Amino acid sequence: MARLTWAVVVWKVLGGFTLKGVTIHMSEVGRRRFLAGAGAAAVGVAATSALGTTAVAQEAEAGVSLPATTVRPGDSRYIDMVRGTNPRWIGSPEAVRVVNSTAQVVAAVQEAVTAGKQIGVRSGGHCYEDFVYNGKQVVLDLSELDDIGYDPAVNAISVSAGANLFQVYEALYRVWGVIIPGGSCATVGAGGHITGGGYGLNSRQFGLTVDYLYGVEVVVVDATGKARAIIATREANDPNRELWWAHTGGGGGNFGVVTRFLLKSRTATGADPSAFLPKPPSEIFLHSVALNWKDVTEADFTTVVNNFGKWHEQNSAPDSPYAGLFGLLKLNKRTIDPVTKAIGGQVAMTTQADATVPNARKLLDDFLAYVFNGVQAPRTANIMRAGHIPALPQFEEPQRLPWLNGTYALSGGGWEFRGDYKSAYLRKAHTPEQVAATYKALTAEYNNPNALVQIDSYGCKINSVASGDTAVPQRDSIMKLQYQVYWKDPAEDAQHLQWFRTFYSSVYASTGGVPVPNAVTDGCYVNYPDIDLQDPTFNKSGVPWSTLYYKGSYPRLRQVKAKYDPRNIFRHRQSVEP
Repeated sequence: MARLTWAVVVWKVLGGFTLKGVTIHMSEVGRRRFLAGAGAAAVGVAATSALGTTAVAQEAEAGVSLPATTVRPGDSRYIDMVRGTNPRWIGSPEAVRVVNSTAQVVAAVQEAVTAGKQIGVRSGGHCYEDFVYNGKQVVLDLSELDDIGYDPAVNAISVSAGANLFQVYEALYRVWGVIIPGGSCATVGAGGHITGGGYGLNSRQFGLTVDYLYGVEVVVVDATGKARAIIATREANDPNRELWWAHTGGGGGNFGVVTRFLLKSRTATGADPSAFLPKPPSEIFLHSVALNWKDVTEADFTTVVNNFGKWHEQNSAPDSPYAGLFGLLKLNKRTIDPVTKAIGGQVAMTTQADATVPNARKLLDDFLAYVFNGVQAPRTANIMRAGHIPALPQFEEPQRLPWLNGTYALSGGGWEFRGDYKSAYLRKAHTPEQVAATYKALTAEYNNPNALVQIDSYGCKINSVASGDTAVPQRDSIMKLQYQVYWKDPAEDAQHLQWFRTFYSSVYASTGGVPVPNAVTDGCYVNYPDIDLQDPTFNKSGVPWSTLYYKGSYPRLRQVKAKYDPRNIFRHRQSVEP
């Protein structure tokens, strides 16, 4: 009966049919697996109830999973399968294995290890660096491994690693009325996002995605070269508990191949999935406004950045009435038309706020008044796309929307530009020197409208979790920054990267060109990987990349690596060292 219970709550992406009044949505592969029989419904799910045992025994016993698809050079699909969203990173592996079950992952990993092939893993294809494809001979594509449902064997919601964020949000919300507080880019894969400590517009209110991670199913390789899948949970008596902890912010591609995430709040009781995760507000306010660069003086720019930072210093405690408010301040590059000399570009701010809390509209209005207090430039509609976030002129006046509808509005996607990225956590508002350096870079002669730094709200519920409780050590920051630059022509790589590196290093010049952990800054975000952090040409601080990402968590992560990946099978240019 447990297998049937799983069957009737599993959610997949395309198509659908009804079983006992419950609509089942599946991809074609998922439909074939389901229709193979009720016994197949528990594939990869109810394989273990005892902690620390192998996770795929029951799947192998069922014997109904289709073989993995293999795509090799010469296949018409190959060119699509060896690239992610950033066209800077295009690989040339010997094979791409499209897997749709944990058993297939185990088999593919074992085959590659036995043959001495280096393995890369792709979930959603959004890795900012070349960690998936660089030098990899076999790439595991998890995109068909996208089941979402309730696992009665461990009494948790199960999300397969290949599901993208909007598949996850839609399934959790439509079926149980709950969410995970993840990011706004619809096509990001759960595999990398959750493992790196993913966050989003609901995180000040509910925390990080990993704060709800009960367990992980991971394919690992032991010292003898044997691949196996194990389930690790946060239970105190779980012998694999440290493997669970390493996946609460340790980043992807380090310890094994995550096939499933098991989600449940630490305070959840009972067996009702609708009580396992936070419920989003039924309605939210969305607002987006901008200042045109042609109207912005250095004083205006400084005022906006300082006000945004000071507001967060005052309103980021876990019990703040503003926990349901999340702002994104987008400092886009100013441009000058080479012919007319007209100044273009905008400084924009987008805000999402819980519309159901007491005095919700006043809280939003007070926030806006604070941020723009003293600014002389007039406010206008936000007409610029910034990264994956679209232009939002329709929200020049705050709009009250149902939660899911509003989430769609900010989702973006389809950004086929070459790009580079950098990050920083801030514990306090920017220093005057940092603001001045940012202004100088954004008003320099470099003429690219697709360059910006995005300052995101942080803190509140995120900071209610102790640093060592998860592998995410930054638990007292109030803002998170993402530096972004995009361009089309590969021949222009050098000029864009030079400007970008100079920009970033100038902001943190007093600390060796990077945001070292100190009273103001607190390192970098592992899900915005930056290979320059390990290059002494750009990182002159003496603080290693591992400390910038992980701080004091790194020695513990290395211990987990040594135990569960002693042969260093899962590695890339910034992977945890064994």
